[in-house]
Amino acid sequence: MALLSSALAADFYVAPDGSDAAAGTLAAPFATVQRAQEAVAPGDTVYLRGGTYLVNEGQIAKRERIFACVTLLDKSGTPGKRITYRAYPGERPVFDYSAVKPANHRVHAFRVTGSWLHLKGIEVVGVQVTITGHTQSICFENQGSDNIYELLSMHDGMAIGLWIGGGANNLVLNCDAYRNHDTVSENRKGGNVDGFGYHGRQGSVNNVFRGCRAWFNSDDGFDFINSAEVATAENCWAFYNGYSPSFASLADGNGFKAGGHAGTPVERLPNPTPRHVVRGCVAVRNKANGFYANHHIGGVDFRNNTAYRNRVNFNLLGRAADNRTDVPGSGHRLKNNLGFDGGTEVAQLNAAASDVSGNYFTLPIKITAADFLGLDEADLVKPRQPNGDLPDVPFLHLAAGSAAIDRGVDVGRPFFGAAPDLGAFEAKPDGK
Repeated sequence: MALLSSALAADFYVAPDGSDAAAGTLAAPFATVQRAQEAVAPGDTVYLRGGTYLVNEGQIAKRERIFACVTLLDKSGTPGKRITYRAYPGERPVFDYSAVKPANHRVHAFRVTGSWLHLKGIEVVGVQVTITGHTQSICFENQGSDNIYELLSMHDGMAIGLWIGGGANNLVLNCDAYRNHDTVSENRKGGNVDGFGYHGRQGSVNNVFRGCRAWFNSDDGFDFINSAEVATAENCWAFYNGYSPSFASLADGNGFKAGGHAGTPVERLPNPTPRHVVRGCVAVRNKANGFYANHHIGGVDFRNNTAYRNRVNFNLLGRAADNRTDVPGSGHRLKNNLGFDGGTEVAQLNAAASDVSGNYFTLPIKITAADFLGLDEADLVKPRQPNGDLPDVPFLHLAAGSAAIDRGVDVGRPFFGAAPDLGAFEAKPDGK
C-alpha cells in the first residue's frame, strides 16, 4: 500500500488568501506558485484558486544579471507525468504585477526552464518595465522543452505576452495577448512588445503556436525574428497591432512577422536558414503588414491565410544572397492565400523565384465584400468556445458562390468540394 500511495499523483492548491506556511491543501492553500513548485513531483497538479494575486517584489525568486524572475519553474515533469499548474475549475486566477518594479531589471513574470509542464488558465496583467534603454519584460518566458501553455491570458501590461527563447516541442494553445504597451523604454512606443515571440536557438525545434490571438500590442502580433529553427503559427489571429486601443500609432505593427535576419553577417546565418510556417491564420487592420517576411533570406511558407485591411496585406520583402541588401523576396512558398481591402495587397514578391499558385493575386478573380458571410470586426474579440477554441463567427468566412471557393491547390489540408478554398476558412457545404 505504501508503494502504491507513493506512485499516485498529488494535488496542491494556491489561493490569494493562502499562506506559504500552510500545507497546500484545498482547505489550507499555499500563497504562491513558487512554494507549490517546492512541493510537487512529476504527475502532480497545482490548482490555482480564483481571485487576484497582488504580486510584490519580495516574491522575486531569482535575480540574475539584468533579469528579475518572479516565478521560476525549474522543476520538470517526465514523459507521461507532467507537472500541471492550472486554474481551479470554473475560477479565474489573475496575477497582477503592477507593484513589481525592480530598478534596472527586466521583469519575467514566469520563467519556465523546466520541461514536461502544462500551464493552463492563468491570467497575467500589469507586468512593468523599469529600464529606459533597449529592453523587454515578458509575461511567460520558455526555455524548457515539451511544455504546453494553454488558455493563458496576458494583457494590460508593458511586457511581451509569451516568448520562446529556447527549448523544443513546445505547444502554445488557445492563448490571448492584448493591450500590451511599454511606455517607459527607448522612445516609449513599445517597439519590443509583441503578443507572441519566438527567437529559438539551434536545436529549439517543433515549437507551435495554435489558436492564439494577439491584438493591440504596441509592436507585432507574432514575431519570429532572428530564429535559428522553424516556428509554426497555425489557426492564429493577429489584429490591430502597432496601435493603442484608440488607434494611436505606436511601434512596428505587423500581424505575423515571420522571420528575418537582416542584421546578421552571412557567415553567421543559421544553416539551413529556417523556413517558418504560417498557415490558416488571419491578419486584420495591423498598422503595417498583415503577413510579413521581414527581410527573410531563403523564403517562408504562407498557406491558407486571410488578410484584411492591413496597410500591406502580404509583404514578402527578402534579402540578397550576401544578406546586405533588401530585395523582393524569393524562395517563398505561397499557396491558397486570400486578401481583401488592403492598402496594398501584395508587395516585394519575386514571383518568378518563388512557388506561388492558387492565391487570390495569381488567379483571374476579383474579391469583393460579397465574397464573405461577415466583415464585422467585433467578432474578433468575442469569447472563446467552451473548449477554448477561437470563437465560431461568420467574420471572413466565405459566402456561397464566392469566387474564392474551390480555387486553391491541395496542400494536404482537409477540404470540401473539388479543390481547397482560398483563405483561412474552408466553406462548409451548407454555406454556413
